[in-house]
Amino acid sequence: MKRRKFITLLGGAAAAWPLAARAQVLPSVGLLRSASGAVSHVVTAFRQGLAEAGFVEDRNVVIEQRFADNQLHRLPELAADLLRRQVAVIVCNGPAVQVVKAATTSIPIVFVVGDDPVRMGLVSSLNRPDGNLTGVTFFGGGQLGAKRLELLRELVPKAAHVVILLDPGNTGIEVELTSLEAAGGALGMQTTLMKVAGDGDLDSAFGRIVASGAGAVLLGGGPFLLANRERIVGLAARHALPMVYELREYVELGGLISYSASFPGAYRQAGGYAGRILKGTKPSELPILRPTTFELVVNLKTAKALGLELPPSLLARADEVLE
Repeated sequence: MKRRKFITLLGGAAAAWPLAARAQVLPSVGLLRSASGAVSHVVTAFRQGLAEAGFVEDRNVVIEQRFADNQLHRLPELAADLLRRQVAVIVCNGPAVQVVKAATTSIPIVFVVGDDPVRMGLVSSLNRPDGNLTGVTFFGGGQLGAKRLELLRELVPKAAHVVILLDPGNTGIEVELTSLEAAGGALGMQTTLMKVAGDGDLDSAFGRIVASGAGAVLLGGGPFLLANRERIVGLAARHALPMVYELREYVELGGLISYSASFPGAYRQAGGYAGRILKGTKPSELPILRPTTFELVVNLKTAKALGLELPPSLLARADEVLE
């Protein structure tokens, strides 16, 4: 009886060995973002990019997802956890990339950033990145900011004064300020720069905006502003301020309009690069990519609440109209 039981157990273990072996040989990819894991469309796009490169999750690749939920102090521990798991490549966003870069010089890194990666010190060349980093940049040299100003002009033609509200932790838009001022001048709009100093400054910042007589606001990017997006959208509604945002997440919460490179499109590209690296391509052989798709999202309900009549030409260009 005991002998029979032993043979049965031995047979079961032998059958399980090939499965365990297969699980162990699957390469793993780390996905590290400073934001919330609730942004499912980004992860879906990342998986799609990997699949287009020939890698399907749980079939021939494992994806280790880590999200800091906008608590930036957690990034070092999350990065260290991915290193302990010996992932083959790490895909990360702007706030996370510096942490990962400092943590490893051997594991390939694919970044998705909104700033110029050369100016950030990530790579020395866009066409020939060096070291273990490559990726996708949203950096538009002021073009995206200028486009957002044009959208405000269409939406609020009487807005002669626009405030550019900046995240103190985001240096990317600083490079674009000259272009924004030039674009504002060409549109006959006065632009004023205003930074928020922290959580306690948001309410007073909006008070200062209203007191300045600004007719509209352009919101910059950055982790602090994104983490406070619900408060910002609520303050804009309370003060009846038309605002143009960098990301669609604001519009989904009730913000007026956003124009940006497509985040899902960028993470699809990053997934493709991660797949190529899994196949043996070195990061230095992959030039920095720029987004190929852009999206314009409009909240029709918010426009009506602000008493704005959306031009048919703008609605026709919108990728999505939320009602």
